[in-house]
Amino acid sequence: MNQTATLDTPETTAATLDWSDALSVGDARMDDTHEEFVCLLNQLLATPPDQQLSLYRAFIDHTVAHFAQEERWMLATGFSADNCHAGNHATILETMNVVAAHSEKGDAQIINRMAQALAEWFPQHAASMDAGLAQHLKNVGFDSKTETLADPSTVCPASMSACGSVSCS
Repeated sequence: MNQTATLDTPETTAATLDWSDALSVGDARMDDTHEEFVCLLNQLLATPPDQQLSLYRAFIDHTVAHFAQEERWMLATGFSADNCHAGNHATILETMNVVAAHSEKGDAQIINRMAQALAEWFPQHAASMDAGLAQHLKNVGFDSKTETLADPSTVCPASMSACGSVSCS
């Protein structure tokens, strides 16, 4: 599926986010979630500003579940709860919630600006933090569909606070 969004208004520059193999991180469940994220983001960008708030709230709900899923996997595979990947998620969600509050107060363009910022942010996040997580999951034998480890002894609990992988020694 190729999802594309373009927004071109006098107040903003065009933003486009295409789902493609370039955004794939190699974990089917994570890729499916990411494609849903892109699809919802594109729907949001295609919606007139005065109709965006309810869709934006649904997008926030999806993003909360999306990030919680990844953070569950991180914890199950040796990341500490305060790792930088989860910290990045927290910052994005905090900003998304602030944007919703500003929109409710009448800022008609703030959701568009946030959606455009997310369209710029997401490819780099997927290529770095999410691709690193996907590789880590593969390295430790974690099945994201069943959320189980092939061999739990391969993981040192809460031993990783950075964004990359860890080895037990």
